[in-house]
Amino acid sequence: QVQLVESGGRLVQPGESLKLSCVASSGSISTYAMGWFRQAPGKEREFIGAITSGSGNTYYSESLKGRFTISRNDAERTVYLQMNSLKPVDTALYYCAAAQGLAPLYSSAYEWDNWGQGTQVTVTP
Repeated sequence: QVQLVESGGRLVQPGESLKLSCVASSGSISTYAMGWFRQAPGKEREFIGAITSGSGNTYYSESLKGRFTISRNDAERTVYLQMNSLKPVDTALYYCAAAQGLAPLYSSAYEWDNWGQGTQVTVTP
């Protein structure tokens, strides 16, 4: 088990960039695949992207690929989500997740074992 804490969410204007962080408050993330999801009010939790352990291969939702980038720093037990050209539709609670190994159905929230509490991102003019 790994305890995850997200931070960096805030109110921004359309077109701005924002970088979220997810820190493991206990334990190492080096053997975990890490993922980012988001959930807007009244909607299901949506896959954003994932990064594997070791090689650090990344996988993204096709609809977000190109604007969002995931990276990790295992020494700092931190995974990042860089978000560019933010839009009002990006408003959501953003979660990071961890799993021992990247499941074939990694875009499903059910495949992830450990979750943070989320950080709110609001994009409004």
